[in-house]
Amino acid sequence: MKTSTNLLLFLFFILFQSQVSGQAFKLEELAGFNRLDMASFKTEIKEQHKYTFYDKTESPAFVLFEYDSPGYIYKIGKFEYTDDKSQDNIEFQFKDKKEHDAYIKAILAAGYKQTEKGKILTGENYVDYLKDKAQIRMVHPKTAKDNYTIIVFK
Repeated sequence: MKTSTNLLLFLFFILFQSQVSGQAFKLEELAGFNRLDMASFKTEIKEQHKYTFYDKTESPAFVLFEYDSPGYIYKIGKFEYTDDKSQDNIEFQFKDKKEHDAYIKAILAAGYKQTEKGKILTGENYVDYLKDKAQIRMVHPKTAKDNYTIIVFK
């Protein structure tokens, strides 16, 4: 009886830890978020994934909603542009080099090809990957304390 109680407690804490620690997304999920309109994205990210609202930014050119994961490990944002819908994108931020390497491996395994390298306006290096008309940009942090970012375009 004591063993089964300990086992149940152990399983509970593992499940609780995984729920609290946040959630990374697969490439397909990120691309799927990009296909959603903003209202559907907000509902999905809050109700299904338990992310909490972080910030809203508006300009004449775009609207951006950002959300934090449980445990504040990850951040996801959705840009909707008013004039050029092809610029709509999902930005997913994480801190771990190991996750970065796993995403690169998944990008290449999905058939994306590296097309361009450069720097974004804030000085971070990026690498673009292209498959048909789908584009993914990996932004590398300036320092180890900063976030890696995946940008998934429509």
